Amino acid sequence: MDLYSACVSPVPETAPSVPVAPATPVQNRAVLVRPLGLVAYQPTWDLQEQLLADTLAIKTRNRLAQETGQPLESTSNYLLLCEHPHVYTLGKSGKPEHLLLDEAGLEAHQATFHRINRGGDITYHGPGQLVGYPIFDLDNFFTDIHRYLRLLEEAVILTLANYGVAAGRIAGLTGVWIDFEEGAANPRKICAMGVKCSRWVTMHGFALNVNTDLTYFSHIVPCGITDKAVTSLEQELGHPVPLAEVQALLVPHLARLFGAEVISEPTA
Repeated sequence: MDLYSACVSPVPETAPSVPVAPATPVQNRAVLVRPLGLVAYQPTWDLQEQLLADTLAIKTRNRLAQETGQPLESTSNYLLLCEHPHVYTLGKSGKPEHLLLDEAGLEAHQATFHRINRGGDITYHGPGQLVGYPIFDLDNFFTDIHRYLRLLEEAVILTLANYGVAAGRIAGLTGVWIDFEEGAANPRKICAMGVKCSRWVTMHGFALNVNTDLTYFSHIVPCGITDKAVTSLEQELGHPVPLAEVQALLVPHLARLFGAEVISEPTA
């Protein structure tokens, strides 16, 4: 079973209100946070796929162990945090024509292009953007992909609130927005999301524009949405913000929302 979540969501976007239940003996709520720094897109995707495969292999062994009454293995949860060089990625439901550059244009902008297996349309990643890839076994937390997305959004909303920036959701659109209230004159996306979930193990994730060069978004139709703008924390505040500082605020919010214990790995 594979589930994909796109940029457009079929359910109302509301803040999560159900607390995470206490862990059972077989649930592992530890999250290994792995900062990768500035890293190319393909090796990061490969790493996600490897961690996903390792987790799914444990779950397969556990299914057999249950049938024979053997002890179960715990699965791990990871949070990869990074920046990418200029890259455009197109999800499974995306339209290639939403990339407005040809091969020569990509080369001129020192950008690459990847078709990938997350939900959603096209988006941009680049320097100054905090990208998070949670490889979570949701059997360790809760098995609800919409709730999972709402908690990712909530962590970003709380992080932006630390800077005095009011952010929220727009009904029917996954992600985090500024001027999100109904009827606001200039709604603009500050954080995009697109995930894949296989047997309740997630991959791909979120991209928060911190000090991002927003001109790169002019070469795509972001998430296939033509009538809304994009923004960054730097643009909203009028000055750049250290990416490490934003990361240090975001991780505790995620941990609290998921009822997780953070285990930090050294920066790559």
